[in-house]
Amino acid sequence: MDVSQYLEIFLDETDEHLQNLNTQILLLEQEPDNMDTINEIFRAAHSLKGMAGTMGYKRMQTLTHDMENVFSEVRNGNIKVKAEMIDVLFQCLDALDEYNANIRESADEGTNDNEPLIKQLNDIMNDGKEGKEEAAPEAAPAPEQQAASTGGKKWLEIKLGDSERTVLKEAVKQGKNVYGLTVVIQETCILKAARAFLVFKAIEEDGEIIVSDPPTQEIEDEKFGFDFSLIVISGSSLEQVIAAASNISEIQEVTGDVLDPDHEAPEAVQDVTEKAAEEPAEEPAAMAPVSAPAAPPSTNKKAEEKKPAANKPVVNRTVRVDIEKLDTLMNLVSELIIAKNSLVSASAVSGTSSTAVNEQIEYLESVTTSLHESVMKVRMVPIESTVSKFPRMVRDLQKKLGKKMELYMTGEETELDRTVVDEIGDPLMHLLRNSADHGLESAEVRKERGKPEVGSIFLDAYQDGNNVVIEVRDDGNGIDTQAVRNKAIERGVITPEQAENMSEKDSIELLFNAGFSTAKVVSDVSGRGVGLDVVKSKIEALSGEVEVKSKLGEGSSWIIRLPLTLAIIQALMVDIGNEKYAISLGAIQTIEDIPPQDVKLVQAKEVIQLRDLVIPLIRLNEILDIESKKNPEENMVVVIVKKGDKLAGLVVDELIGQQEIVIKPLGKYVSKCKVISGATVLGDGEVALILDANTLI
Repeated sequence: MDVSQYLEIFLDETDEHLQNLNTQILLLEQEPDNMDTINEIFRAAHSLKGMAGTMGYKRMQTLTHDMENVFSEVRNGNIKVKAEMIDVLFQCLDALDEYNANIRESADEGTNDNEPLIKQLNDIMNDGKEGKEEAAPEAAPAPEQQAASTGGKKWLEIKLGDSERTVLKEAVKQGKNVYGLTVVIQETCILKAARAFLVFKAIEEDGEIIVSDPPTQEIEDEKFGFDFSLIVISGSSLEQVIAAASNISEIQEVTGDVLDPDHEAPEAVQDVTEKAAEEPAEEPAAMAPVSAPAAPPSTNKKAEEKKPAANKPVVNRTVRVDIEKLDTLMNLVSELIIAKNSLVSASAVSGTSSTAVNEQIEYLESVTTSLHESVMKVRMVPIESTVSKFPRMVRDLQKKLGKKMELYMTGEETELDRTVVDEIGDPLMHLLRNSADHGLESAEVRKERGKPEVGSIFLDAYQDGNNVVIEVRDDGNGIDTQAVRNKAIERGVITPEQAENMSEKDSIELLFNAGFSTAKVVSDVSGRGVGLDVVKSKIEALSGEVEVKSKLGEGSSWIIRLPLTLAIIQALMVDIGNEKYAISLGAIQTIEDIPPQDVKLVQAKEVIQLRDLVIPLIRLNEILDIESKKNPEENMVVVIVKKGDKLAGLVVDELIGQQEIVIKPLGKYVSKCKVISGATVLGDGEVALILDANTLI
């Protein structure tokens, strides 16, 4: 079978399972006895094993299989979760990540068998089994006696441990059903294990297999006859579970009972048998079986009456869409908006002002705006996919740095454009590592300063107007600006004279210089001068900004502000000379009419005073080398723009008005011109450049 067509799905689902395992194992470290977490880890490992086996990745399958075995023993109460086990499991996840990266790169998992890890997993298993085999096993009853004692119902032969009984009782409390099943495979079947695997998969669509007889490993290795028994928890009716198993080809018969958690057959057992090959023998009405080759609706009226509507299968209503398809869709919406702007322009130029035409143009504007919003919503994804890997990273840093720390995250559900979410992972990772290494003090120093021994790192995300704000803060030492200035003088970035006149804020800005680091020792965590310059360049490439607040001895806060979308924005169109420019509305605070005599000079720079604020002026005609058509004696039109807590006044000739514009990138040939962030096509076909207010400030 050619499985290459499923590779993308396999990679996506593997990423999800690995992230889920990371999260759940972190939870397990905090709560070693949480059965829900243990079951979730077992299920994720089981799913990964099945997927890897189907795709033919044997090494990956072997490792996940051994992880699953460990959790099977934990689930049965034979092994206790210990700190060493958690470390081994995280190493296993790193190994699986490596397999996944190799597969993404070359469709091959590589040649690393990870034998040391597999040995460690087996050692954990053996520790759990030691001492259990000392007692002499009870003599097993003869097959005839077994059949008599269970009345031919083989699932009653399965012995349950205390932990399994607890799981079953908990499921009943939650309103789920517990069933015993025996599945008989046709004797002509060649691949028994494959058929059994498909039965397991079908039942697990809406249920969970708690235990099987023989064990799953023996079934996988085909070390069984032509039948096996299961105990299943499911929200579906018994008929539905049996029908799901019977729908697999080469299954001869599936029989089942409703069980109670104490594993004793109830007095009025509902015995349901579904045979694929023959009609059932007549039975009393109360025991009437459901029988059909293609799993029809139940003919058992009593069961039908009891069956709640809630048991209807839930249809998965999500679709995986390649990001390139969404990019194409966004481009088409962009072209539609340009066409709409052209129509508005043409209507104004031709002087066509009939009510009918205007109404249709207004309707078109409404539809294109709604369509744009809908496409944007489709592209939006929660930042959870990026930040969910950070708790594991902070745990590893804690061990590596020998510091005590805890990460607290809020706002993981905050949504951003998919392309932005993919890009912010690295900057956030650098900021967290920076907080862990430079920010937080050692436990001893914290104790001396009257702080809790465990340092706190916070990652908060929230929406603020048309922006998403992500804050990384800590309760550590804060930034020693004097040390930063000294390092900058040492590296020749600034002179001692400049250092004397530098504000706290400007000193902190020095940290964003390429190759700058205040670390005394170079380690694999920090000290190589790679980090904050990457943060700044990445965020600014996404039309965002980074702001830093710090108080020595109390901690630092790094604030990233990002636009919700990078494709279509509301902009203010302005005239400078004979050219048109766009300024994003998100950056604009106010628009002012300023008389020329109100312009003052501070350190030879033009400024204006506005409501107790001194704001520097930026004459765009000088920056862009355009001859202004405005009379110098007339009042100036000044657009006040903001970046963090900094303000500046952009002097323009005329205002044209607000417009929805499509940002078109200029390409790498003009990427050096940071003042221009892109271009847009106006309604009359003219191209207007978009000014980047952040860079201008």
